[in-house]
Amino acid sequence: MVTGATPVPLRVAYDVAHGGRWTSLHGGGREWLWRGPGPGRDEVRADDAFVDAGGLEECLPTVRGEPDHGEVWSRPWRRAGPDTLVIQRRTFTLSRRITDEGGVVVADYRLAADPGHRFVWAAHALLDLSPAARLDAPAGTPTRLYPEAAALLPPGTWPADSPWLTGEWPSPAGLTLDTLGPDDGTALGAVLLDCPRVQVIDGDDRLTLELECAGQPRSTALWRNLGGWPTDGPYSSVGVEPMLGAAFDLAEAGPADAVVVPPAGEVTWRLTISAHRIH
Repeated sequence: MVTGATPVPLRVAYDVAHGGRWTSLHGGGREWLWRGPGPGRDEVRADDAFVDAGGLEECLPTVRGEPDHGEVWSRPWRRAGPDTLVIQRRTFTLSRRITDEGGVVVADYRLAADPGHRFVWAAHALLDLSPAARLDAPAGTPTRLYPEAAALLPPGTWPADSPWLTGEWPSPAGLTLDTLGPDDGTALGAVLLDCPRVQVIDGDDRLTLELECAGQPRSTALWRNLGGWPTDGPYSSVGVEPMLGAAFDLAEAGPADAVVVPPAGEVTWRLTISAHRIH
């Protein structure tokens, strides 16, 4: 019988030299971040093809598209004060401060750029989960399926010349997405629109991810790879990714699908991650 939920303090670690990648998110005897089989993460050069090393990668100014998973994951960041990292690019400067005081992880971001600059950002968090894990989000949330899902749908379902198909969470177009296992040989991506808070439920453990950003589109991206990717050596990986914007690829993002830097020349946002255990 469930009698309550106890907060589980979390601690975070990250790699300054390799894209600011989050390498650990642990608490209560559990590591939440998955580690991938792809070798060579430490040898990545700027704008290389993505290496699926696991952890949490910072994707900006795009997730899919060019460059693969954005510009900042493949470059070194620099320290700019206690718990604060900075990366400067030609068209923007991004800073991030992560704290885990009190056991709740809080990441504060600031992007400075010319007014009107557009971008998409995602915290590409690959999670280490059991086959029984599921994703809890508000029922009815508009959810964009991406083309790799087309093969799982009846012939003729996918709209011609469309980068996505939109349905309602948890079963857009009849595909049940809230279950994160067991492996079934499929892999697909989706974006839950206007969905800034989700919870991953895995046995007695709960991981809550919440995104705050005034005046900008907030979503949650899902990468559910249950042994369906890559074709030449498939494995399993599940990404639950707080996201600014509403499209994986900035090049496909409509007027309301990307962040637009306001006249003040900066955008700030906060990602909060907390854990609880049912007892």
